[in-house]
Amino acid sequence: MSQGLLDRSRIVAAPGWSRWLVPPAALSVHLAIGQAYAWSVFKPPLESAMDLSGTQSALPFQLGIVMLGLSAAFGGTFVERNGPRWAMFVSLVCFSTGFLVAALGVATGQFWLVVLGYGGIGGVGLGIGYISPVSTLIKWFPDRPGMATGIAIMGFGGGALIAAPWSSWMLDSFGADSSGIATTLVVHGLAYAAFMSLGVLLIRVPAADWRPPGPPRTAATARRMITTANVSARNAVRTPQFWCLWVVLCLNVTAGIGILEKAAPMIIDFFADTATPVAAGAAAGFVALLSLTNMAGRFIWSSTSDVIGRKNVYRVYLGAGALLYLVIALAGSLSTPVFVLAAMGILSFYGGGFATVPAYLKDLFGTYQVGAIHGRLLTAWSVAGVLGPLIVNAVADSQEAAGRTGSDLYTLSLFVMIGLLLVGFVANELIRPVDSRHHEPAEGGQAPAEKSEKAEQTAKPEQTAKSEKGATR
Repeated sequence: MSQGLLDRSRIVAAPGWSRWLVPPAALSVHLAIGQAYAWSVFKPPLESAMDLSGTQSALPFQLGIVMLGLSAAFGGTFVERNGPRWAMFVSLVCFSTGFLVAALGVATGQFWLVVLGYGGIGGVGLGIGYISPVSTLIKWFPDRPGMATGIAIMGFGGGALIAAPWSSWMLDSFGADSSGIATTLVVHGLAYAAFMSLGVLLIRVPAADWRPPGPPRTAATARRMITTANVSARNAVRTPQFWCLWVVLCLNVTAGIGILEKAAPMIIDFFADTATPVAAGAAAGFVALLSLTNMAGRFIWSSTSDVIGRKNVYRVYLGAGALLYLVIALAGSLSTPVFVLAAMGILSFYGGGFATVPAYLKDLFGTYQVGAIHGRLLTAWSVAGVLGPLIVNAVADSQEAAGRTGSDLYTLSLFVMIGLLLVGFVANELIRPVDSRHHEPAEGGQAPAEKSEKAEQTAKPEQTAKSEKGATR
């Protein structure tokens, strides 16, 4: 039977294939879909051109994050079954189509089309694209899962580093009216489709009998929080560990995304009544700087977690993050460098949390269905994608209606974020190793997934079960 270009069996790596070619394939997708973090550059021109409030202009971004979590949760099993090339192609089609539909909405004055296109259709592309390489990377780098997922996921955090100045330049060139915004969105859709196609063509999965270089990890060398067993996605969601980690991710994301979605207008408002006001161009540069920090944090902190452990690094994200929010609330408006440095720290923890969570899941639940479990966990991102911007925008709008200006627009929401991070810190402390009653049997855990892959590759499932059983020892 002939196999399509997107079939998993067409992308099994040949002997000698370098696993270091896989992270660039993942990066090509994550750098593209990471454009979502530059949405705040579109907010002011959209509010002016379509007569929107700050809360309304956040809706496409909020729906996009909601759809990211939902599509990742419902699509995780399909991604594992059909393979990363199929997933990357689906992401390419949805993400690029979302820009084109949003452009049509701006051109015709129909804001609901902007929300549907960028947030709804594009959000599905975000979710499928986000999880498409994660399971594959963990299989290629079982010896360094934090570093591997950090390399790829830093692309999602760094997408705005490219998109923010690029979008700002196009809006300056094409105009910040409806026609110019629509043209900018069309260019985005076409350019990202071409860029993401590189990842679709390059991605590979390891052969069933492939092993990483160096000695295999044994139970004696594994940390207490790193399991040598496997838990299915169905059983994982029944454990308290999953839901504690869900709370941790949700609250860490809420705290970070509240700043990120409102970054450009926030820094302008904070210093509007001071002797050092921030211009719109500098605010766009601030968005790009946060993107750089977000991206760097994903690699640096996730790699650090391979050394100090996932639980310890989340203690840093949540505890130090709360302290930095306190600095912004009390002294942020007194000094631009203080505000910028504190925001950069928060965004580094935000990005690090995303990059570390797949390795945390692998430590707790094994590699059997880690991609599907990761997809289900990303529903926390959906909740945070609504909660974070809603807190910051709703508080700012209400404070503005009460006649307040400058940093006073955000003080209340900053203290709310501090409380949420402290709750997340407690949830992380409650995480313990998964009870053995949730583990898959020796012949029913890792073997079925690998047996399926081997059947597609060589039609010899019995040989796969034996070789993969040996790999888990």
